[in-house]
Amino acid sequence: MKTPIYIVTFLILLAGPAKGQTVSELDNLLSKLNGVSTTIAASPHGKRVFQYGHRALPLLSEVFADTTRTEVYSDCLHRYLTKGDLAIILADRIEMMPYFQLTGIQNCTFEFCPGNGNLIEYYLDTIARDGYQRFKVNYRAWLRSKDRKKWSKSIKPRTA
Repeated sequence: MKTPIYIVTFLILLAGPAKGQTVSELDNLLSKLNGVSTTIAASPHGKRVFQYGHRALPLLSEVFADTTRTEVYSDCLHRYLTKGDLAIILADRIEMMPYFQLTGIQNCTFEFCPGNGNLIEYYLDTIARDGYQRFKVNYRAWLRSKDRKKWSKSIKPRTA
C-alpha cells in the first residue's frame, strides 16, 4: 500500500527540477541567439526552442519580463531586443497570439516592417511601455483560457 505513495512522492520531487532545468535550457538558448530579429526562428537555437512545441509556451512566458539585452537587433524597432522580447517572439511563432486581446491594439495592415514574419514584433514597444509583467500575466491567463483552445484550433502553428 505504501509503494504507490512512494512512487507519487518520487515523481513529484522529480517534476520540480525537471521544469527548472527546462526553463534554464530555454533561457540559455535565448542567450545564444544573435543577428537580426527576422532570422531568429530559423537559427539553430530558435529551432531547438520549436522542438519543445506547445510545452514551451508556459516556460517561455517565465522569461517575458527579463529585460536583459541580447545580441539580436530589430530592424523594425531600431534597437537591440531583450530576452523577454525574444521569448515573446518565439512564443508567438509557436502559437499565434491574439494581439488585440493581449495588448489592446489591433493592426490589420502590418505595414510597419514589410517582410518580417515576427508579427508580434510590432507590439513589443507597447508591451514594454505597459510593462512586461502585465503582459506576462495576461498571456498566462490566455494560455489557461477556454478561448485559447478554440483559437488555437483555428490557427496553424508557424515555424521558421
